[in-house]
Amino acid sequence: MEEQRTKLYGLIAEFENAETLLDASRRAQEAGFVEIQAYTPFPIDGLSEFVNVRRKNWVPVIVLIGGIFGGLTGFLMQWYAAGVSYPINVGGRPLFSWPSFIPITFELTVLGGALFGAFGMLILNGLPRLFHPVFTMPQFRSATNDRFFLCVQSTDEKFDPLETRKFLEDLEPVEVAAVFES
Repeated sequence: MEEQRTKLYGLIAEFENAETLLDASRRAQEAGFVEIQAYTPFPIDGLSEFVNVRRKNWVPVIVLIGGIFGGLTGFLMQWYAAGVSYPINVGGRPLFSWPSFIPITFELTVLGGALFGAFGMLILNGLPRLFHPVFTMPQFRSATNDRFFLCVQSTDEKFDPLETRKFLEDLEPVEVAAVFES
């Protein structure tokens, strides 16, 4: 029984080493492709210049927002508890004695920033990703061991299935295959 194919995700080329992948990525960018992804078993210097990598890093902004949220939450929680909900006059100090609130406020600022940063990073990375279209390709299991893959996505403006396949085959990969979304 033939498996059902749905929408084309892109074309993927398999390479034997990092140098050929880096050269292929450079040539793909020079050819005008924008929506390209590389899959490698280890980081390759200079590869991010050629593949579709988002340049804007939102994690510091998310950490700042989380820190402000955590600090304000800690401060307001203490103010409400000590000054409004259960005021106790100890040694003649004022009910709203903010210097005593600093340690908890600091700790919740750090905690809020850390939690927002961790969850923000996961969300921005699209994790947890339980399925990706390239996982359906049997050869892709080698991507974590000794193979290098370059995928041109079908969402690229320049993508044409026949011409893109010809372009990838001209890069002399081990194999070029179509990747489908299901």
